[in-house]
Amino acid sequence: MQEKTAPTKPRFPKSVPYIIGNEAAERFSFYGMRSILTLFLVKQFFNPAANPALAQQADAHANKLNHLFVMVAYALPFVGGMVADWFTGKYKLILYISIVYCFGHLLLAMFDTSLSGFEIGMLVVAIGAGGIKSCVSANVGDQFDASNQDLLSKVYGWFYFSINAGSMLSTVAIPLVYKYYGPKWAFGVPGLLMGLATVIFFMGRKKYVKVPPQGVNRNNLVFITWYALTHLSKKKPGQSLLDIAKESYDPERVEGVKAVYRVISVFFFALAFWAVWDQCLSEWTLYAAKMDRNINLGFTSFQIEPGSMSTFNTIFLLLFIPLFNYVIYPNLDKIGLKTTPLRRLGAGLVLTALSFVVIGFTHVSIDHGGAPSMWWQVLAFLILSAAEVLVSITGLEYAYTHSPKSMKSTMSGIWFLVVSFGNLITALVNGLIEDGGWWAKNLAGANYEWFFVAFIAVFIIIFMFVAPRLKERNYITDPYMENEVIVDTNNL
Repeated sequence: MQEKTAPTKPRFPKSVPYIIGNEAAERFSFYGMRSILTLFLVKQFFNPAANPALAQQADAHANKLNHLFVMVAYALPFVGGMVADWFTGKYKLILYISIVYCFGHLLLAMFDTSLSGFEIGMLVVAIGAGGIKSCVSANVGDQFDASNQDLLSKVYGWFYFSINAGSMLSTVAIPLVYKYYGPKWAFGVPGLLMGLATVIFFMGRKKYVKVPPQGVNRNNLVFITWYALTHLSKKKPGQSLLDIAKESYDPERVEGVKAVYRVISVFFFALAFWAVWDQCLSEWTLYAAKMDRNINLGFTSFQIEPGSMSTFNTIFLLLFIPLFNYVIYPNLDKIGLKTTPLRRLGAGLVLTALSFVVIGFTHVSIDHGGAPSMWWQVLAFLILSAAEVLVSITGLEYAYTHSPKSMKSTMSGIWFLVVSFGNLITALVNGLIEDGGWWAKNLAGANYEWFFVAFIAVFIIIFMFVAPRLKERNYITDPYMENEVIVDTNNL
């Protein structure tokens, strides 16, 4: 009788430590430079003499550049993902663009007294950060196969931990480096960490599973949409616009593109969140510089640097993610308040507006010569972090569950594009303020916050009317998902 052999215990791929280490160092470099970016631009280039008459335009100019930087960084993952899938493969793209990324940090450190040189450095860093973003997380999944796929959720947990660890350490350390050692070191240290990230990634080159590029795939959102728009004359009665493309493209892929556009209709409302979220790393930093940031513990006292205030966001996120997933959502479900993705999104938008109400009142105090306690901004961070869990994490989940397998990477890229467009909106508003005139006059002081509260409120009102009418198609829970059965969820 043949003895039964015990099943082999699944193991983490040997490449995982290199990927985790690379991500922690890269996020340190990205969030480290962002923690001081707006303050540096104002103090170094736009209002070095701290002239009150120039303050509004200077702040707006710095905020505009910051949001344009983020816009580029989050627009490029969509492009980077396609280049990797079609031409280079993920490994080569990550390695080569990481070197470009390092060069961008070098430019920031070199040109701390030259605005044009510094702006080129910002652009290169944005290209580096955005170029690799969609590939790094996908590269994690490539390392697993049927023998150890059960460990995938755990490794993504460590991957997310490394992101937050790198972010938290950098937002504490880099503002202190800036204060005591100046901008060259403050921008140079993130560059050194990006160099370390590149070295760590390269060290794992013989251990990675490297998925080769697949060549240009015509059956994607861009090609299918373009074909449909340029062949409108072929549309038959009863056909949807995209059905036109079925005569030249894989019908299943065309249905997948339809799913993408359904998800985009939900993503539209997340645009309100992303138009304001990154202000906590730009505008809020400028407010923090005018607040009382002294901490007295009795046995010691110290002052928190303005750029370090965003550390609270990371802390609250690490607390809120398990709290919402294991306590709040299950208990609300038990009492009959089902926490559907659309309900989470709506609640997140309300909390986002509330966080800006808090910041608006602190800005009123600053406008009247006061120095409000930093704990008011901490409260705003607490509310905004809860909103982030409800909007950002729910958005990523919605993108995954409501798109077919062939379109999941595309949906991740589109989610980053929503972040990009949100920052573009804020950059345009700051550009109008910078130019003076009506915008500068009417959005002076705390009116800036009230404008964005009203902006979010418009999205919330539209969402209340549209959400009950949105048709959802869940490709995970729907047993007929491959047959494109529509589930009409009007139980909001």
